[in-house]
Amino acid sequence: MNEPRIMQFQVAQLLKDPVGATRDYLVDEVIDILEGFPPGRVWGKVNFLRTSRGVLARGRLNTRVELACSRCLENFPCQLEYGFEEEYFPVLDIYRDEYVGKPEDSESFIIDENHILDITEAARQYAILAIPMKPLCRPGCEGIKL
Repeated sequence: MNEPRIMQFQVAQLLKDPVGATRDYLVDEVIDILEGFPPGRVWGKVNFLRTSRGVLARGRLNTRVELACSRCLENFPCQLEYGFEEEYFPVLDIYRDEYVGKPEDSESFIIDENHILDITEAARQYAILAIPMKPLCRPGCEGIKL
């Protein structure tokens, strides 16, 4: 399998554009999704919208993770399709080249000093949230056979 990568986008020009400007991207990367498991492929579409404070990232992504069936306990590949929406805030003012710092909310996602927006962590977190609470390897799984 491919080495894990990160999903980074240069957004300097978007930060210079007026509020409401958008950019669309296709994503197809291998990232670490679940700790202790092999990296997984994430693919889909991402849209960036310039806001008055930063950039709103919205996307529809897909991935596959290896899960254990909640009935028979056999491992199986589970396809996940999920959306995400997060606002990213720049730490450097694009016009004055001046450090403005991280937002007050320390949990906020940031656009770094090189104007790079990285959706890797958001994609990973939302994939984890999309995992079913009681995954089944197939509909009607009868469970452990004694």
